[in-house]
Amino acid sequence: MLSNEHQGNTMFELTGKTAIVTGGSRGIGKAIALKFADLGANVAIMHVGDGDNAAATKQELEAKGVKAAAYECDVSDFEASAALVKQIIEEFGEVHILVNNAGIIRDGLMLSMKESEFDAVIKVNLKGAFNMTKAVYQHFMRKRRGRIINISSIVGLTGNVGQTNYASAKAGMIGLTKSVAKELGSRNVTVNAIAPGFIKTDMTDSMSEQAREASLALIPMKRIGQVEDIANTAAFLASDEAAYITGEVIRVDGGMAM
Repeated sequence: MLSNEHQGNTMFELTGKTAIVTGGSRGIGKAIALKFADLGANVAIMHVGDGDNAAATKQELEAKGVKAAAYECDVSDFEASAALVKQIIEEFGEVHILVNNAGIIRDGLMLSMKESEFDAVIKVNLKGAFNMTKAVYQHFMRKRRGRIINISSIVGLTGNVGQTNYASAKAGMIGLTKSVAKELGSRNVTVNAIAPGFIKTDMTDSMSEQAREASLALIPMKRIGQVEDIANTAAFLASDEAAYITGEVIRVDGGMAM
């Protein structure tokens, strides 16, 4: 039975849909998972080494009256990702939406960046998105429907000092988005990317006041974005209202990268 939060909701209706959200135990991923649940979707979240938060998020999702599950899985592991998606399809019956949100940072100037730091970020942020997309690809093709939403970043469009690895991975996600969108378009599967700007998360909370003020100065709207801003955009892209949008990159950044 649906909770009151999404009974009678006509916009962005996701009732009966199943979504997979990687990195769904906290931050942007958690906000997206909760938003989808508000709209009636069943949600499977994936996480690594964040068991307490994952369990708490699962409880929050179930409290909204939907089916929810939390799975520990490293998205950079191709075989493990494929096996888990197969398991989720068996347990939920079908998957309709994939959100590739899992990511890590290993910031540093290129001069001092270790090869292992570059490789680690590419492996999780970019290859992880490939692995998960590959895992749902045939399922979506057979069903002739699906939504893939990749969480990129404005630094994938603009670059950023000290983030050669992260910006490369996020730019790669945009190329992945557009290529898969062209491949799956005829099967009624849409593939889009969201490019968040400066969003309030654990990561931005750890920034120095000086760094935070410098970032704010670059935002025309003069405020930090909220995780709900990204979740609302993801909800739109996952919905029937966005059925004719594919291969798109939507900046949610208060004007920071325009």
